[in-house]
Amino acid sequence: MNFLQRYQQLGEKLSKIPIINIFPSIRINNEKISHEELLKRLQKQGVVLEKIPFTKNGYWIKKSQFSLGAIIEYLLGYYYIQESAAQIPVEVLDPKSNELILDACAAPGGKTTQISQLMKNKGTIVAIELKQHRLIALKSSVERMQTENVIVYKDDARNIKKYSLLFDKILLDAPCSGNYVTDMNWFKKRSFEGVQKSAGMQRKLIESCVNVLKKDGILVYSTCTLEPEENELNIQWALDNLPVKLENINITIGDDGLANVFGKKLSSELKKCRRFWPWKTNTEGFFIAKLRKC
Repeated sequence: MNFLQRYQQLGEKLSKIPIINIFPSIRINNEKISHEELLKRLQKQGVVLEKIPFTKNGYWIKKSQFSLGAIIEYLLGYYYIQESAAQIPVEVLDPKSNELILDACAAPGGKTTQISQLMKNKGTIVAIELKQHRLIALKSSVERMQTENVIVYKDDARNIKKYSLLFDKILLDAPCSGNYVTDMNWFKKRSFEGVQKSAGMQRKLIESCVNVLKKDGILVYSTCTLEPEENELNIQWALDNLPVKLENINITIGDDGLANVFGKKLSSELKKCRRFWPWKTNTEGFFIAKLRKC
């Protein structure tokens, strides 16, 4: 079985994967500017935006004669260029202004700054990033978006226990295999062995995060891949081996998580997860699970 065949088996019965039209998108930083004011400023420059109905602050870029990463409004931190599906995990996390939050794999900073935005720049966010070149992007995002409640560390989130902290909520947007929507050469580059390697690393990250989560705290796990090994099978492993349970995710987009993978029956609880098939959602492929520590 190749990757194309497994998508047809896991998702809809397709003769081929269709062409998907995904518009780039932004997230307005309403801590710095109102939606109305930014829309007015961009409209004067010939930019056409359309509200993304399944996000709080997201807009699709329907028309622009220039890069929206090259104007003063961007440099002032009035918005972040962020794929529509990628805006959802933080909304599912629902961070509050009085909480201690961990962003476990934080670069390039889109979700870190989104957490800060929803916290109204209050509380504390610990943002962890391992790779030096990605750390630079994370720090740049934090500075440009004028976040004031973020502490950035260069470290491996698998070692987070050494900080002797317990977090109210944790976002684990895990490094993953990605998917064909965001990489034209994805089918040529990826292998099942690589997927299995990613899944093993992700399980270590999940376990590490659960260890530093307060009792009754929330862990949101997300990936931008479609592979069950990195999604439902990882969450099944967590349910079987860690003190967690799945929570419902109240969003209007995406399908239920898979409870049967290649003939292997999983817990019916996996249906509480959300899976974004690109040809259904017109977003990149995405997966979200919301776990509560028991």
